[in-house]
Amino acid sequence: MRRGRALRLIHGSAALLALVCLGTTLRTGVEQRGTALAFGALVALGELSRWTGPRGGQAAPLGAAGALAYALLGEDAGRATTHGAAQVVSVVLAASLAGCVPHVARGRGPAVDHLARRVLTVGFAAVCFQPLFNRGTFADWSGPAYALLLVALLALTALCDAVLAAALAHSRTGWPFGPLLRDALRCVIGIGSAVCATGAVIALAVAVVGLWALPVFCLPLLLAQVSLRRYAAVRRTYRQTIASLARATEVAGYTPAGHARRVAELSRAVGRDLGLSEPELTVLEYAALMHDIGQLSLVDPVPAGATAGLPGAEQRRIALLGGAVVRQTGVDAEVAVVVERQADPYPEQPPAARIVRAVNAYEEKVRDAGPGGPLRALEELRLGTAGDYAPEVVEALARVLSREGLTLPSAG
Repeated sequence: MRRGRALRLIHGSAALLALVCLGTTLRTGVEQRGTALAFGALVALGELSRWTGPRGGQAAPLGAAGALAYALLGEDAGRATTHGAAQVVSVVLAASLAGCVPHVARGRGPAVDHLARRVLTVGFAAVCFQPLFNRGTFADWSGPAYALLLVALLALTALCDAVLAAALAHSRTGWPFGPLLRDALRCVIGIGSAVCATGAVIALAVAVVGLWALPVFCLPLLLAQVSLRRYAAVRRTYRQTIASLARATEVAGYTPAGHARRVAELSRAVGRDLGLSEPELTVLEYAALMHDIGQLSLVDPVPAGATAGLPGAEQRRIALLGGAVVRQTGVDAEVAVVVERQADPYPEQPPAARIVRAVNAYEEKVRDAGPGGPLRALEELRLGTAGDYAPEVVEALARVLSREGLTLPSAG
């Protein structure tokens, strides 16, 4: 309920700000229409090139840089600008909606959270800068001092955007806010710093040479976006390769079909609930996909691939064999460590290994167990928290399973 209120608050605030700014702009008219049109076209182009990043994150760095640059624009080729904060929000909103049209036509739908963040962050930057600039507060600021002012405002805006992104993700998923904020701040350090730097450079360059600076200084960020998309494509291919390796046990008949995928999906959800960061979740997912690969070294397959019921020494032997196989594939050494240590006593295990062990045991116990299987499996895991399974992992698993939309997928 509280999460739903936060989501409505953010969306409602963005809608209210947009309506007020649009009404003000319609009443007073658009100032310096050529400048507004140029920046609006840049924002629209950025939205057209928007793409869905890893884990569904929307990425439109070119549009964000153009919007922030317009919010912090004080001069155009040496002439003071006269547009205010309301016009900034109106132009950015109209351009963002125009850039969303092709995405809607392709059936992707409008990114409401993305638009809400854009309106609120640009509004924040514009309100911090435009009224003070128009009153002459920054008239005596020049050179490095003025540039530092813009960078400071952009950094503060980026922090606000990170908080909004984490709050929206927390409201929609229920994942812990702290790790989500940490991941959002990590993005600020990455592509976010490039967006802020480009926004500041565009605002400073347009103030000196005019609108000709727009295509010149946007090109590096556009190339960075292309590189980011290629990197994401490489990561997707890498994950698909790991998933294909994990299916080797299924193809060979050692484990049931879909077992590795189900364990990986549920392990990632449990890791999210426990507050693991995005890099830690990636290692966890890869280890969960490959947790049974050691069974390929067995002469006699374990019945149904169920290793949770084997003696501890046999479980550790299979885990060590799996770690050796993972190391031979060239996958990250951290993944191999998690696979090797999934059968160790839980006080000695890293967090990812604790999660993989508990989730794998749950999936094996609940398989073909009927309607009451999940409850019985959880009860057995709780009884095993004295030495086999970490209590915090079992409780996180219970929370995840009770959360709507995160129940264990069916086999297949």
